[in-house]
Amino acid sequence: MRRSPNTTRNYLTEMARQAPVRDVAPTVQRLRLRYAKRGRLRFSSHRDFQRALERALRRAEIPMAFSAGFSPHPKVSYANSAPTGVASEAEYVEIGVTERCDPAAVRAALDEALPPGLDIVEVVEANTPDFVQRLEASIWQIELPGLGVAEVEIAAQKLMAQGEVMVERLTKNGVRTFDARGPVVSLVVESGPECAILMAVVRHATPSVRPDDVLTALRQVVDLVPPAPPRVTRLAQGPLDPVGATVGDPFTPDRAPLAAAKT
Repeated sequence: MRRSPNTTRNYLTEMARQAPVRDVAPTVQRLRLRYAKRGRLRFSSHRDFQRALERALRRAEIPMAFSAGFSPHPKVSYANSAPTGVASEAEYVEIGVTERCDPAAVRAALDEALPPGLDIVEVVEANTPDFVQRLEASIWQIELPGLGVAEVEIAAQKLMAQGEVMVERLTKNGVRTFDARGPVVSLVVESGPECAILMAVVRHATPSVRPDDVLTALRQVVDLVPPAPPRVTRLAQGPLDPVGATVGDPFTPDRAPLAAAKT
């Protein structure tokens, strides 16, 4: 039985759409990386870091696992990246590898392959499935040049006394309005060199409340505006202790099986 031209064309098109059969090495280990954005590299975007990391993985000859399909890509997943222009000591990424690797050796090799300012702080083997769920909150250090501790303390107290403070942010889907007060767990003011430092513990929410949203809320409540651009650093992110207003280490459960094996 002969196929009609249209049937043949549709058949060939469907065959072309099917992903080629490839031998894909299985993922035998997952590694979780904590990295920092420092200095001028705080202005690098999330996409900039993705490109830099993929180059570093090749240079360091990490045995990466790849996806199947038409366009195989390395198995890399990111979590809660900091905004562009914000420094951070606690960014996280997970990679899958096809051979078992020593986490300390991977840390050293990747840190050497990445440019200074994008620094691999720690690597652990992933022994738990719920890592992203443990990233419940962040600690932000917001340096406010030109502002004194007393006036920032008053502003922080007034903001914390509010039930909610609605702010607007321009997103790719247009202007979005949300509460910037609810996710703020605590605001503590410290003295820094020629500036006040606002330490903010902020619960992760949808949409996420960023340091600039907190500053917008302060401006709305008490008209607090720093005369110079603030300098922001994420110091930590992880599980939230709402009683002590502290953020824990998200790697702790992954270290537990290793500690148990040594005892």
